[in-house]
Amino acid sequence: MFSKKMDQFQTSVFNELADYKMVKMKEGKDIIDLSIGSPDLPPPSFVMEELSSSVKDPSLYRYSLRGIPELHDAISHYYHHHYNVELAQEDEVLVVMGSQDGLVHLPLVVADPGDIILVPDPGYTAYAAGISLAEAIPYSMPLKEEDAFLPDLDAIPDEVRQKAKLMILNFPGNPVPSTASREFFEKVVRFAKENKIVVLHDFAYSELYYDERPISFLSVEGANEVGIEFNSLSKSFNMAGCRIGYVVGNPHVLEGLKRLKSNLDYGVFLPVQKAAVVALKNTTNFSNELRMIYKKRRDILVAGLNSLGWKVDSPPASMFIWARVPSSYKSTEFAFRLIDDAGIVTTPGVAFGDNGEGYLRISLVQNEETLHKAVLRLKESGIFSK
Repeated sequence: MFSKKMDQFQTSVFNELADYKMVKMKEGKDIIDLSIGSPDLPPPSFVMEELSSSVKDPSLYRYSLRGIPELHDAISHYYHHHYNVELAQEDEVLVVMGSQDGLVHLPLVVADPGDIILVPDPGYTAYAAGISLAEAIPYSMPLKEEDAFLPDLDAIPDEVRQKAKLMILNFPGNPVPSTASREFFEKVVRFAKENKIVVLHDFAYSELYYDERPISFLSVEGANEVGIEFNSLSKSFNMAGCRIGYVVGNPHVLEGLKRLKSNLDYGVFLPVQKAAVVALKNTTNFSNELRMIYKKRRDILVAGLNSLGWKVDSPPASMFIWARVPSSYKSTEFAFRLIDDAGIVTTPGVAFGDNGEGYLRISLVQNEETLHKAVLRLKESGIFSK
């Protein structure tokens, strides 16, 4: 019934956890879900007002085909203001239906079947989907705690470098909420030039930081010559359901993605694009308030878990905590125990790659009261007192 390619898209641990969660809820168990990576908060009021107004304009229901000039201008201004990066609006900016849409399709643009794509492990699951669609071969770049969760480029063998067409990076990351240094990105640029590799930097969590603003890959000298950067309004402005994102950088790579996308869809709904313009032009106050909300949540959960004896690090950015599980457990086993004993759903790190084994991803997508409740439940469960 299905194609052979569908064998590469099997039911994942995410589905298993969702099914188990539903079983427990039907049994009457109260569940706190800290597994999902979707914002629980609404967009800013000015975005909803613009969207509400625009959907009443009958002229905006045609195919958009591409990003409107006002949105290209807003993206360019945003990058100039926040990262001191100059973008040519005509050929260095491309609007997509959410960054995942572009992330999944880009391997089809740059890689042939059998080519190698360098991918972080653990890494966002959409990367694997895009690699499978292109029939390329993933080569895992382990993200290890002892390396500050940065891939070791020197450890990549020569024969792999010669066949690699694309390197995927994600800082601040999902599931690992680490950030990259400018020195690391400079090394990436040199590596990419030496080996003729395109760099894809997934920057979807650029506005969710707690101390120091994360570095845009494109702000590093030479980055535009080798790479592109994806961003999204899903996390920065709580517009996940609107499905709008963008990619900026190397015009040759963007032209290829634009050509592919012109054969797949007819562009983002125009009222959504107009709402995105308003969002990008009014980032400062809302972004500061959003960061404060996530920071409070982070501090509640980190302090609470540590008080129980579950030693976790405080993430510098992103909307996740990357927590090592007790040594006597596998990550999936421990995730199911948390559901059974505490009614808390998390995501086992192994769902994001082999090197995620031994960790859980915990999302900061519940309010402060619920997070306090989660800590209390863990305490009452006795999991960390044995």
